[in-house]
Amino acid sequence: MLLIPAIDLKDGNCVRLRQGRMDDDTVFSHDPVAMARHWVEQGARRLHLVDLNGAFAGEPVNGEIVAAIAREFPDLPIQIGGGIRSAETIQAYLDAGVQWVIIGTKAVEEPAFVGEMCRRFPGHIIVGLDARNGRVATDGWAKVTDVDAIDLAKEFEDKGVSAIVYTDISRDGMMQGVNVEATLRLARSMSIPVIASGGITSTDDIHALCAAQEPGIAGAITGRAIYEGSLDFAQGQKLADEL
Repeated sequence: MLLIPAIDLKDGNCVRLRQGRMDDDTVFSHDPVAMARHWVEQGARRLHLVDLNGAFAGEPVNGEIVAAIAREFPDLPIQIGGGIRSAETIQAYLDAGVQWVIIGTKAVEEPAFVGEMCRRFPGHIIVGLDARNGRVATDGWAKVTDVDAIDLAKEFEDKGVSAIVYTDISRDGMMQGVNVEATLRLARSMSIPVIASGGITSTDDIHALCAAQEPGIAGAITGRAIYEGSLDFAQGQKLADEL
């Protein structure tokens, strides 16, 4: 299982939020490119970037920083989410060297858009499903819908998406452990890879995900734990490789 460091961008800084609240953030670095370099030096084989401002604005706000990270590490697979709601935005990110774009709010509001983008940019589209109590949240987690996360995920199976990034926002940034049960339910209900997100706190969570022996869980995104030190990233990736 791949361990993927998260670099969340707000106002040009690398931050972490608690449960997606923009007013409850912790700044971990004023230099996101240097932070990306740190994780690469620790053995990261993929990066997860989020334009938090973009998620609320509905268009890229920290795009220049994303492009700078992609230029710095041209051979490193990068996925970016936050404010991706047009073909023009997707094209710009791919041109900048990003490998995958994550469609979140737009996927919920307009599922047909996902299919169209998969046809236009095959192999480069990931859908991000953020859920609280199994219900999908949108607009930077500001709105919780009545849409069931698993039901919606199944809609994207045949559209050609590369993966589903599943975030349990009740756990995200709270250092309470990953919601293994919900992640497994999603992975077992579909054929495309699932990337777990939200609540990765320690090596115990890595053990729990790997112990489930679910081939559908391709990776796990980790944020606050590796920034605050409750999880050593290099040690965590080594453990995931061995399990």
